[in-house]
Amino acid sequence: MKWSLRLAAAQRDIWKSSQLQSMLADAGLMISAGKMSNLWSGQPVTIRLDDLDVICEVLGCEPNDLLVPEPEKARAQRPTSAPAPVAVAGERPRMERRSGRTEPPL
Repeated sequence: MKWSLRLAAAQRDIWKSSQLQSMLADAGLMISAGKMSNLWSGQPVTIRLDDLDVICEVLGCEPNDLLVPEPEKARAQRPTSAPAPVAVAGERPRMERRSGRTEPPL
């Protein structure tokens, strides 16, 4: 996902993070300068849904205006599956023993 708060704010003539921070405070959402900086110029790792609601209310937008899907990135991050082991004719499959509990608890 791409976080596009700055673009959504700019489309509403909000050009400074301090301006948005003040508007959010007026709506009851107090955000520290550090968190505001991360929301404004970075890619936040997490965001509370309650905070997202307030941001959308203040900007008059929907969450999909702030969160833009990037399916090509998701595809690139998927782990590639390991090739299946090749069985040799006449050879028994090798069983690996796992450590730990083998039966469900009673």
